[in-house]
Amino acid sequence: MKKHIPVHALALTALFAALTAVGAWIRIPTPWSAFTLQVFFVFMAGALLGPGYGALSQTVYVVLGLIGIPVFISGGGPSYVLQPTFGFLLSYIPAAAVVGMLCGREEAPGFWRIVLACVAGLAVIYVIGLPYMALIVNVYMGGSMGLWDVLWSGMILFLPYDAVKIVLTGLLAKTLIPRLRKLRTV
Repeated sequence: MKKHIPVHALALTALFAALTAVGAWIRIPTPWSAFTLQVFFVFMAGALLGPGYGALSQTVYVVLGLIGIPVFISGGGPSYVLQPTFGFLLSYIPAAAVVGMLCGREEAPGFWRIVLACVAGLAVIYVIGLPYMALIVNVYMGGSMGLWDVLWSGMILFLPYDAVKIVLTGLLAKTLIPRLRKLRTV
C-alpha cells in the first residue's frame, strides 16, 4: 500500500527548496563579510515543515545544485563537493531535521522553544561545515588553515548574523506554525 503524501506538504517542500536557493543569491554586505539568507530558510523549513519535509526540502536544494542548476552561491554541479563551503550545504539537511524535531508537534510551540531548536540546528551546521571546510582547504587545496582561522572565517564572523536569523525565525515561526497546522486538518 502506497503512502499518501499531501499535496500541501509537497508544495511547501518545493517552496522551501526554492527559497533556500533564492536565499543563496540574497547577499547582504557587511564590513567583514557578506551573509546570505540560506540558513534562515533552513530554520524556517524545519520549524514549519517538521523534520521529514524540512530535511526533504534541503535535500532537493542540494541535489538540484549537484546536478548543475546554479542554486549555490558560486553556481552548481558535481564539482561543488570540492568547494570549502559544501559541508555547510550538506549540513542543511540534518539541521532542518533537528529544528523540526525540537520544535515538536504541539499546535503552537513558543518563541523560546523555536529559538533553542534553531540554536541546535546551527550547531549541526557548524559541526558538519567547519571540519569539511578545513579538510578541503588543508588536504585538497593544500592550504594551511589552522583551527583559529577555520573558526574565524567559517563561524565567528557569522554568529551575529546567525543570531538575527534565529530571532527572526522564532518570531515568524511562532505565528506561522499554528496557521499551517490548522491548514493540514482542513
